[in-house]
Amino acid sequence: MHQATVQLLKDYYDAFNRQDMDAFLAMLTEDVIHDVNQGDREIGKAAFSTFMDRMNAHYKEQIVDIVIMTNDEGDRAAVEFTVLGEYLSTDEGLPEASGQTYRLPAGAFFVIKDGKVARISNYYNLEDWTAQVVG
Repeated sequence: MHQATVQLLKDYYDAFNRQDMDAFLAMLTEDVIHDVNQGDREIGKAAFSTFMDRMNAHYKEQIVDIVIMTNDEGDRAAVEFTVLGEYLSTDEGLPEASGQTYRLPAGAFFVIKDGKVARISNYYNLEDWTAQVVG
């Protein structure tokens, strides 16, 4: 069962990297829980879609160096990766954007239910990101 989870998460990040939001969102449960890095918990695919719309408006990102780890049952996973990004337009409350690039180590924790992502919690160091874009 954990191999199915590994494949799901490979597909998840592949869809993200292709910016195929339809395929990306199709891998989520309707009541997906999203723990935003240093932010609130959002619930539901619609909320996650809105979050991704905002992210895609301000950032262009690729996920590389992906390492996927799961428990034996395949219902929990952790993923370590690197975000290669470009800060396209100023995001509210953050430094001014001028096309700065960044390379950011990050991680995510997942709960998998019925072959879909039921919870995702992303973590990265916001101070590191800020230092990279402020220069």
